[in-house]
Amino acid sequence: MDRPPVVPVGVIVASFAAAFALTALPMADWAAPWRPPWVTLVLLYWCFAVPERVGVLVGWICGLILDVHLGTLVGQHALGLGVVAWLARRIYRRVRLLPLWQQGLSVFGVVMVDQLIVSWVTGMRGHPVDALTHVSVPLAGAVLWPWIFLILRRVRRRYQSE
Repeated sequence: MDRPPVVPVGVIVASFAAAFALTALPMADWAAPWRPPWVTLVLLYWCFAVPERVGVLVGWICGLILDVHLGTLVGQHALGLGVVAWLARRIYRRVRLLPLWQQGLSVFGVVMVDQLIVSWVTGMRGHPVDALTHVSVPLAGAVLWPWIFLILRRVRRRYQSE
């Protein structure tokens, strides 16, 4: 019986480290609402590509790290990324069959759910919520999805082992 190729854990961790580094890069004030959701996109890719290795627990842990990284309420992004991973695990069989532009539409919807959860928690704390980010962040994620997908697929295939 043939076993599917295995992606080393180090490759997955390195891609998340790169996503956290990209999240930490400073942006101009006018561009901040368009900041791509790097960690969410990397999480989506790995949930679609290797759902048996990356799931809700990884999403939740990445969310906690992102909360500490951004200085937000602990659990805010953990909840959002946990839901993102759960949704990705529910739809990955269908999304993997779609062309990249249609995958981008699915990514837009999932990132929109994440943005709504994060904005909801922010609003519950009494902080103002920028309405532009409800659409701009998912749109940035959908536009970047083909490149994220192609880059991470190439990395996965290069370091995959039998």
